[in-house]
Amino acid sequence: MHHWIVQFNNISLNMDTLVVMWSCMLFLVVIAYLMTRNLSLVPNKMQLVGEKMIGFFWGLTDSMVGEKGRKHVPLAASLFIFILIANLSGQLPLRIFHLKEGEFASPTNDINLTAALAVIVLVYYIAVGIKAKGIRFIYHGFNFNGIILTLVDLLEMFTRPLSLSIRLFANILAGEILVSMVLGAVAFILPIPVMLFEILVAFIQAFVFMMLTLAYISSSINEEH
Repeated sequence: MHHWIVQFNNISLNMDTLVVMWSCMLFLVVIAYLMTRNLSLVPNKMQLVGEKMIGFFWGLTDSMVGEKGRKHVPLAASLFIFILIANLSGQLPLRIFHLKEGEFASPTNDINLTAALAVIVLVYYIAVGIKAKGIRFIYHGFNFNGIILTLVDLLEMFTRPLSLSIRLFANILAGEILVSMVLGAVAFILPIPVMLFEILVAFIQAFVFMMLTLAYISSSINEEH
């Protein structure tokens, strides 16, 4: 799949995924505003949906991190909801808008976005780990065992975001390529089961990304036994 590339001060921008990404962000901002604009003790339908969603994320963080992990709900919830919407956007009929090159597609089929999300997770869990455990979160002492453990931990820290970004990017890109191939071969009927399967994949990939993020945060702030 080719991207709609625009050159800006010697920087190449994938405008197709950028446009869809900003559209997803704008959609989420509008939904968040509608859910929170008239908060009351007797919630309306939008507020009730928001409260149920927060309760769901609280339950996940309690089981993965513990009650002290609720402060990390904003990150986990934001990642899950944004990735889910971004994944699903690739299943919308955006191909009716014809571009000179490339086509509108899910922003998570762009390795630049998934890598950026993974770096955010990396910086976040290292920061909370150092805050919770101090320098011993990374440094295990100036002896043979300590140096080996430190090097292994550093290697693991920087391979985690790589696996996060590639897993999400590869699954979404492969799904969109598969749908495009089936559309080209059998028109409209056969792609429907494939597209339904890709909707399931969109949920699973967003959920896996969030759960791995919570697992990394848990390992960084909780004591090992």
